[in-house]
Amino acid sequence: VIDLILPCNIIFSFMIKFSSKIAQDFMVILIISILIQVFCVILGSVLYNKCSVKRKKCLRYATICSNAGFLGNPIAQGVYGMMGLTLASIYLIPQRIMMWSEGVSVFTEAPTKKEMLKKIFSHPCIIACEIGVVLMLTGWRPPHFLQETITSISNCNTAMSMLVIGMILADADPRTLVDKDVLFYSVIRLIIIPFCVFIPCWMLHIDSLVKGVSVLLAAMPAGATTTILASKYDCEEEFSVKLVVFSTAASLLTTPIWSLILMKI
Repeated sequence: VIDLILPCNIIFSFMIKFSSKIAQDFMVILIISILIQVFCVILGSVLYNKCSVKRKKCLRYATICSNAGFLGNPIAQGVYGMMGLTLASIYLIPQRIMMWSEGVSVFTEAPTKKEMLKKIFSHPCIIACEIGVVLMLTGWRPPHFLQETITSISNCNTAMSMLVIGMILADADPRTLVDKDVLFYSVIRLIIIPFCVFIPCWMLHIDSLVKGVSVLLAAMPAGATTTILASKYDCEEEFSVKLVVFSTAASLLTTPIWSLILMKI
């Protein structure tokens, strides 16, 4: 999904006619995303000081790096169509940069600048964004057979993403998920952070599409990479699984609620 389907989905989303309105929306959502990432880094540094060192690392990383890239794209597309997916692709650029810089440094020493840049610019989704921007700005389109291939693979994104999320949830025992730290994190990640995005956007009369995509992606659960890194660096892997599974399950309730709020306001 990450190496093939999602990149094709991103490229397909950029095959639109460029305009000054789109350029303005891109700039606004990019600024919003950067501010959200800064806010999440600060939250992660101050909220979990009462937790054990290993738990705090998991909680900090999960606050900085949500599952917006994997789960957020199909949701943005489902709620707001192709333009929603395009804006989501721009929104995710700062998060992917943070994932390979501040995010990784939570578990280990900060990566060198060379390592960080290599991970960022070699990420399939970042490469797909670069290709998509070129296609949008130049108006050039791939040969028909290639365009049809990209479109067909792109159409698999929502179904395949939801299948993977379902498999994550299916492996969990609901009786072991209840934990006060997990509950506290889920409230922060799924309610407080998107609320702190929604209020300024609403007060500043940000375009409804930009506001909607920003809030929905800010309301995504913990990313699966939380468990991967926790396992690699021996930081309470079982707790990290609870974070990912419980917040993902809870997002099945909170995401529709946020969608309804955004459509009404």
